[in-house]
Amino acid sequence: MPSVEPATARTLLARTARVQAEGRAPSLVAGVVRDGGLVWSAGRGDVADPHTDVQYRLGSISKTVTAVAVMRLRDEGRLHLDDPLEEHLPGTPLGARTVGQLLSHLAGASSESPGGWWERVPGGSLADLQLGPEHVVLGAARRFHYSNLGFGLLGELVARARGASWADVVTREVLAPLGMTRTTPRPSGAAAQGTAVHPWADVVLPEPEHDAGVMDAAGQLWATLADLARFGAFLLGDTGDVLSPATLAEMVVPAGVDSSAAGWSAYGLGVQVLRVDGATLVGHGGSMPGFLAGVFVDRTELTGAVMLANTTSGLDPLVPGLLADLKAAEPRVVPAWSPSPPPVPLDVLGVWFWGPAPHVLRAQAGGVLHLGPLPGRAGRASRFVRRSDGGWVGLDGYYAGETLRIAADHLDLATFTFTRQPYDPAAPVPGGVDPAGWR
Repeated sequence: MPSVEPATARTLLARTARVQAEGRAPSLVAGVVRDGGLVWSAGRGDVADPHTDVQYRLGSISKTVTAVAVMRLRDEGRLHLDDPLEEHLPGTPLGARTVGQLLSHLAGASSESPGGWWERVPGGSLADLQLGPEHVVLGAARRFHYSNLGFGLLGELVARARGASWADVVTREVLAPLGMTRTTPRPSGAAAQGTAVHPWADVVLPEPEHDAGVMDAAGQLWATLADLARFGAFLLGDTGDVLSPATLAEMVVPAGVDSSAAGWSAYGLGVQVLRVDGATLVGHGGSMPGFLAGVFVDRTELTGAVMLANTTSGLDPLVPGLLADLKAAEPRVVPAWSPSPPPVPLDVLGVWFWGPAPHVLRAQAGGVLHLGPLPGRAGRASRFVRRSDGGWVGLDGYYAGETLRIAADHLDLATFTFTRQPYDPAAPVPGGVDPAGWR
């Protein structure tokens, strides 16, 4: 199995040991992912051996698994992200909100389901929730509002679309194809006992284990460190036959911003997106009474980190720290540059002007075009990929989703015209050019 350097392993172990001891977790397992699998792991505290094969509850990491199942339905043409929930799950007060809004916590759904604390008491069916207008607490797409209830509804949508339980669907379509055979809805085999640690004394209290019913999709799954590492590899792009890389890339684009977070924090389609010390991390954290979990990856560095612990609260963030340690000790060596043919003729590339503002159109690897201001100047920038009709569509930035058309004497982009000279009178500049010219 690939591994890290001994000095790196010591650094990772020291951080893990400190978090477990200072956080007083009865047990904690952690690892880092690179080259498709675990390259380092450790177990601390009262954890069975092998520590990579002990189940812990994942909590909200289950939401990302649910989101993958929803996106598979989308890719099959069974639904669209802009579909109202009512089309696929009729009879709820959130029927006018869209599937995409639910995935990104922008639907305004209540944060929790009605009734008892769903994370600690057995759950029932959707009908048992008796949802009403009071469970819509915000307007659609007004602000990010984390909603466990919303993902419970998405789990029910998946179950009805497939004609099977949520657990059966995600096991058959997501977990089994990824080889995550030790990820189950209820604990199976070696599994940690969920515990609460007293705040003022070194004593623990067992937390209950239960089936959350219709809320399963929000936090039910249990997994081992090895399985969670496999999911980390999935988030890094090893998607197998579960999702296309393009769909995964779509999921990790921020949609809603969590303005309550201390740092830059956002949410894509069932995926948390964090900006930590200049690095963008994607994945999900998880918590249920008795358990904390985390899986985050740096898709630029091609590394990930995972953590599982059986304590209700009190741990300092471990996963971002492990990723930072790994990057500092063993930074990724990028592939060597080599020449490649541009996707357009060379004479199309170079400086173009939006009004008087100079921009550069240049080719990048993989058949991508980049249009942005000259280095050192402020302005809008985006990457573009070719469409089947010969046009180019924006991948990111201000022009994401917009069409770029390339003509001999100008670029046409979202009503803006870029010309070879500032306000070139020979090009079709909107509004025309003063015939007297520059003076």
